[in-house]
This record gives sequence, C-alpha cells and structure tokens, in this order.
Amino acid sequence: MTSLSKNIQDLRERKALVEMGGGEAAIEKQVAMGKLTARERIITLLDKNSFHEYDLFVDHDGRDFGMENKVLHGDGVITGTGTIFGAPICIYAQDFTVAGGSLGLKHARKITKIMDHALKMKCPIIGINDSGGARIQEGVGALAGYGEIFYRNTICSGVIPQISLILGPCAGGAVYSPALTDFVFVVENISKMFITGPNVIKTVLGEDISMEDLGGARVHAEITGNAHFYAQSELECFDQIKKLVSLIPWNNMERAKSIEPKEPSAKLNIEQVVPADPKKPYDVRDVIKCIVDDSDFLEIQELWAANIVIGFGRMGGETVGFVANQPMVLAGVLDCDSSDKAARFIRFCDAFNIPIITLEDMPGYLPGVDQEHAGVIRHGAKVLYAYSEATVPKVTVILRKAYGGGYIAMNSRHLGADFMFAWPSAEIAVMGPEGAANIIFRKEIMEAEDQDAMRQEKVKEYIEKFANPYVAASKGFIDSVIEPKETRSLLLHALKLSVLKSEDRPAKKHGIPPF
Repeated sequence: MTSLSKNIQDLRERKALVEMGGGEAAIEKQVAMGKLTARERIITLLDKNSFHEYDLFVDHDGRDFGMENKVLHGDGVITGTGTIFGAPICIYAQDFTVAGGSLGLKHARKITKIMDHALKMKCPIIGINDSGGARIQEGVGALAGYGEIFYRNTICSGVIPQISLILGPCAGGAVYSPALTDFVFVVENISKMFITGPNVIKTVLGEDISMEDLGGARVHAEITGNAHFYAQSELECFDQIKKLVSLIPWNNMERAKSIEPKEPSAKLNIEQVVPADPKKPYDVRDVIKCIVDDSDFLEIQELWAANIVIGFGRMGGETVGFVANQPMVLAGVLDCDSSDKAARFIRFCDAFNIPIITLEDMPGYLPGVDQEHAGVIRHGAKVLYAYSEATVPKVTVILRKAYGGGYIAMNSRHLGADFMFAWPSAEIAVMGPEGAANIIFRKEIMEAEDQDAMRQEKVKEYIEKFANPYVAASKGFIDSVIEPKETRSLLLHALKLSVLKSEDRPAKKHGIPPF
C-alpha cells in the first residue's frame, strides 16, 4: 500500500468513527425515542447526495470536571451545506447522541461559522435543535457561545431566511435562538421547548406539570404562538420545510423563484363561498383557494390566533403573501395575538420582496377588559406599523365588513395600499349598522311608539347610506367595486403592474415599532 493510500484509509477510518457520533448504544437510544439521528435528519431533508459537511473533526477544549478525558465527536453538532429543490442551504443539526447535544464554546463556534457562511453566501440557514442545553462543565464559555449565536440571528434577520426545527429538548437560553428566527417547526411528542423545566417549576412554585404540557409541540402551535408549523412526524415536518423553501427567496436581494402558472381548481366557485348574510360565517381559506394558482395555499401558524389567516400561495406563478380575516373564529376580529401574527408576517414579506394581498372581512378590534389590559392598543398598532412600513406591492380586497379602526388597519389606502378593491357586499363604515343606528338615531328610537320597529327602520337607513362600498368609492378610497368572479384576474393585473414598484422612505437608522 502506498503512503497516499494509507493516508486515505486513515481518513476514511477517522471519518467513520466521528460519523458514529456518540456510538451505537447512544444511537439506539435515540431511535428508541422515535427520533432520527442528526445525520439522518440532514440527509433526509436535503436533496439526495447534496450534503457537504464541514468541521467534522472539531472537538471540545473543556479541561475541567474530567472533560479533558472525554472525546466528543464533532463536539455534538453537524454543520454543512446542501440544496433543497436545487436551492442552496446552510444547515446545522445538534447531535443528542454526543453529550446530549449540549452546547459548549466549540459547538457554538461551529454553528456561528456556518451562520456566517450563510450570510456571506446569501442563502437560507436551517438549524435543527436537539440539545440538553448549555454544557455546564464549560461554564461561561457555553454562555458566550449562546450570545454569539443570538447576535448572528439578529444580524441575519431580514437578510437571509432563518428556519428552526425543534426536534428534541430546547431549554433555557437555547430557546432564544429559535425565537429570533423567521419560522419555527415542531413535531408532536418530540419537540420540547421551555425556559425553565418542570423540575425547576415544581421546586420554585410547587406546581406539577409534564414536559409535554409545559412546552410540547401542541402548546407552542396553539397557545404560545412560538411555533409556525406543527407536524405529526419528522418526515411530515421535512415536507413542510421543503414546501416553504420552494416559496421564499434565497435572500433579501432576490425574488422567490417563479414557476409555471396554473388555474385554480374548477371545482371551486368564489361566488358561492361567501354568504350574502353578513352575519353568517365562512372559511376565508376557501376564498384564497379560489384565487391562488392550483388552489394551493401554505398556511402559517394555522392553530394559533385563528381569527386571522396568513400564508403563502402563488399568483401567476409568483409567490404572494396572504393576510385574511377569518369570520369562522371570533367573527374575524383583530385582538392582541392576531395582531402580532399578522404584523410579523407582513414584515417578513416586506423584507423578502413578497407582495401582500389582504382579504378583509372584520367588524373591528375585539372589545373587552381582558384585551384592553393585555395591551390591545400596543399590539393592534403593530399591524398599522407593519403595513405602513412595507414597500412591497400591497393589494386589498374588502369582501364584507370593514368597520372602524379595523378598516384602517387591514391595509387601507390610508396606510399605503397600492390597489383597493371591494365586492358589492362590502360594508365600509365607522361601526356596524346596529350600533351606529342606536347612537345616531337614539332620540327618534326612544320617542317612537314601537322602538324595535323604528330601530330596524333606522338600521336599514344607515345600511343604505353608509354600509356599502360606494361611499368610499365616491371619495377615491376604493379603486373599483368588483364582482367576486373578477377577483383573481384583477389581482393578477395589479401584481403585474406593481412588479417594478419603487417607494422611498425617509433616511433613518431604523424605525421604532410598538414592540
């Protein structure tokens, strides 16, 4: 055997050893928990044979508490590059088989190195989190590592898409990296995310709670809103990521990749989706499916703040972001959570050159002491700020109700909408007809012999005078009152006209949104 052959054989043996991570026993334990290994996750998610690993032979430099005698292959994290549907991706996956995927300084430096690479190469970064937390044997070194990751999450924000998968425990300070990224994916019975675990809560507060009930996948998908996508299995989760990546651009200097346009399903009839009675609910997602190419819509945060719907679809082969009130839930009102949900999505679309279509049908902001005390003023202002700040093409269609502050907030002409359309069923007014009539015609109603009959008469009068799209159209606030069947063609036309839109803003370091 030649000297070169020996070196190649030595390399192969070293790679094989390191690629085993924590060894066969640790891998078997990982599999027994219903989890793929870190390496399997990367290979399954990326295009076949596209993964190239870096820093394979990095090891920790801990010297305290017996760490000098331990070998941690790859220091518990795998980093590299690959592709998804041909799109370049930087990726890292924490390896729970190696010291529980705990984060030490070298572990963190591997992550920050691939993040720096992603920023430099202007491609998305995907992080797979599966870690017991900071490596306490390294003390402040581990804390420094987290801080360096958080810093890069912030610098990368709005420049390259950042995607986090929670595929195991993610506790303590580790949770803040996913929270700083654009999209967080969780999987039932696998994902666990919390700042303080059940044991600490029991010790400090005396409360008993399981890891699943404290920070499981369903909790973050339904209650906290920390997760954007929820899946029943890792494979389903990977499919969700692939679809998302296919819809968003590589960076903030690009547009999302266009594909061949397709007509919506012929089985859907937009004129039959929305009831004539303004008090009857319907699923606004059916309206979206009547509009988008191939009736294909990727909803985001489907289970949280369901009174508003956000997500991506394509129009004429181009990616578009949708924000739509959902009459099936709380009549489609805006509240604290739905305001946060919409505002953050609007800002993502604006950062990555994705046009925004708003479908409006809402009676206003949710009233009540709880909402007022929860800060609905501050939260609701986030929607106003996000729409006003956005410079991408913005098109609004008012389907039915557009009352009060809700009319303004949902991308009205007054916040910079480029095109405003309204269906004939649209009701645009300061408030609902019943409430308005009770205030405006209070004297006449109180003095009438039959107050109920007078009230109904005045409600009808108010509807005829104000609760329609024609008053707003007469003032130029609505560009066109359209038939429902015209919606897709007019949206396509508006988006085509807006493709070269340019809008300047005053020079400033940054604005101060109502966080």
